[in-house]
Amino acid sequence: MTGDSYDLIVLGSGAAGLTAGLTAAEYGAHVLVVEKGEKVGGTSAWSGGQIWIPCNPHMKAFGKEDSREKALTYLASMSNGLIDPAMAEAYIDGGLEMVAFLEDRTPVHFSVVPHFPDYHPEQPGAASRGGRTLECPVYPYGELGAWRDKVETSPYYWPNIYFTVGETSLAQAVPDPLPREEAARRAANDERGLGHALVGRLLKGCLDRGVAFLLGTGGSDLVMEEGAIAGVRLADGQVLRAANVLLATGGFEHNEAFKKAYLRGPLQNAASIDTNTGDGQKMAMRVGAMMGSMREAWWMPIVEAPLNAKGMMLFTGERTLPGTIMVNREGKRFCNEAANYNAFGSAFHEIDQNSSSYLNLPCWCVFNQAFYDRWGFLDAQLIGTAGSHGKTPADWIARGATLADLARALGIPGDTLEATVARWNASVDSGVDEDFGRGDSYYDLYWGDPAHKGRKEATLGRIDGGPYYAAEVKSGALGTKGGAQTDTLGRVLDLDMRPIPGLYAAGNAMASMMGMTYGGGGGTLGPGMVFGYLAGKHIAGRNTGAPADRAIAAVT
Repeated sequence: MTGDSYDLIVLGSGAAGLTAGLTAAEYGAHVLVVEKGEKVGGTSAWSGGQIWIPCNPHMKAFGKEDSREKALTYLASMSNGLIDPAMAEAYIDGGLEMVAFLEDRTPVHFSVVPHFPDYHPEQPGAASRGGRTLECPVYPYGELGAWRDKVETSPYYWPNIYFTVGETSLAQAVPDPLPREEAARRAANDERGLGHALVGRLLKGCLDRGVAFLLGTGGSDLVMEEGAIAGVRLADGQVLRAANVLLATGGFEHNEAFKKAYLRGPLQNAASIDTNTGDGQKMAMRVGAMMGSMREAWWMPIVEAPLNAKGMMLFTGERTLPGTIMVNREGKRFCNEAANYNAFGSAFHEIDQNSSSYLNLPCWCVFNQAFYDRWGFLDAQLIGTAGSHGKTPADWIARGATLADLARALGIPGDTLEATVARWNASVDSGVDEDFGRGDSYYDLYWGDPAHKGRKEATLGRIDGGPYYAAEVKSGALGTKGGAQTDTLGRVLDLDMRPIPGLYAAGNAMASMMGMTYGGGGGTLGPGMVFGYLAGKHIAGRNTGAPADRAIAAVT
């Protein structure tokens, strides 16, 4: 083989891959990060940048109590037999260790997203009033030097990249506006928040430790010698030697064949970066890896809209506000509209037994002019502001002077839609949604109208008087969950559940230990970073003899 030799080659430069590379390099490993795209960060840089870490060291200072037992109970309560207890334990323990390691040794620092509850706050062991979701403070990109313009830019949050999660609609439907002076100061200093804060800090940690980067090419095949990893063949033909390779290439949500073969339901729109085409999954399969969680995704409702380069918007806050409902092709409600986005996604998988079609696709979010005047709707709502009094929605949103007119525009039964809205209004008046329990969970009440936070009025609101509007909502995802099955150290397992020497995985290229659930805000990036950290530490110890307890000492 030709080319340079490394202790570790990381394929993919999202938060999982950067954490693995940084950790291994801190313990003395010679690391190369290979990125298929022209910039680093992947979908992590497009994201809100939160991580979900139970028992994290910032909870107590924020006035929140947690325990290992509570966190494990919470995960087990939602497992449906799909969460391996050993992997859950490794995640909880490793998360505490990872946060301490990063904050003690690197530019990565965290704070609690205020009061952001777990996604299933009534489940046993939940942090029902928040504390487990962390985010990074804004980061001055000037510290990256020549790398400041080499991080992927989100199509969803730009130009609001200078905000933190807690200041945006990612953490509440209608956030308090950031003072203009502070927003201007951050922009002038290029102090970036959201996913850019996390990725920028991880990238700086890697650069400080001499981690090398190769952009614009991805992995093609793993090179094996005598049953062990010996390197990787890249898509551009290069062959690089390494005793260890970590797959952090993301999911397969942009691979139509894989989606049809593996997912349990339709995924019409992927919110992730286009390079997530299952490269890591293919490489793992070719060397005999056991795969897991291949039917699952991090589900997210999506609205197609000509508002950014992706032509779509994540549909989170608007559906939780009072004065909206969701209806299917029969004109009927079919879900708790205010549920967390991953749980919401399961409603798109229901099959009509008679027609063998998906019962709730197509579907629409219905609202009226009074709602639009108060809140706006995607096209009008900006971070920290809301409302479009005196205006009407853009032409891509369907409309009708009456509910019957709107139904004709959508091609659904008008009498059923009228009855659905009438029943909804009666539910609002009674304060009880007997059909789907909207407003029963604290999660529902945390979202919605901030003037009524914690009360049912936050999400229950009548739909009275036209004009009426409807935006089609589709089944989407932040990424898929399926990939190579690993052990608690991030080592990829073969079909007999034995480690393949030198092969590791993390992030969405690894079989998610979360099974079909989503613990809370940051439940995607949290496990990716934790198992990236655990893998990086193990790789360094395997190749350099670095003491495995160095990071643990930082915790104690």
